[in-house]
Amino acid sequence: MEVVLGAELLARRVKIALAESCTGGMLAAALTSVPGISAVFERGWIVYADAAKQAELGVPAELLARHGAVSAEVAEALARGAAERAGAELALAVTGIAGPDGGSPEKPVGTVWFGVHLRGRSHSELRRFPPGDRERVRRFATNAAFALALQALR
Repeated sequence: MEVVLGAELLARRVKIALAESCTGGMLAAALTSVPGISAVFERGWIVYADAAKQAELGVPAELLARHGAVSAEVAEALARGAAERAGAELALAVTGIAGPDGGSPEKPVGTVWFGVHLRGRSHSELRRFPPGDRERVRRFATNAAFALALQALR
């Protein structure tokens, strides 16, 4: 999926930035495996702790307190903050619960929110992946983020 997204970004000359929480750098690692991606990949942040989300990408403490780190609002704020700080046209954000612990009835393990910010507009999308294997949830989230970026570009 990263090869397809990379080709699309390069063909359109769209600069991208990443904000990752539960994926812990997997998006950046996958994207930088694409030859030539340095022409469009601006930078990425791993903002696992709430304090990092606030300090690095400007997510308001009030937003985190009201909605929690795993929410549509925070995913959009992360994407917006990454786009603004990197000067990128496109930014992706991922925040979720990879497991095996940390879930709740409202936000079970496998819950992942994605934020996409493209040319001044943000939106979010929720995916619920099968719980059980932390790495599988993270891989699914990485592929889903790239698919959402492709949808936004097309």
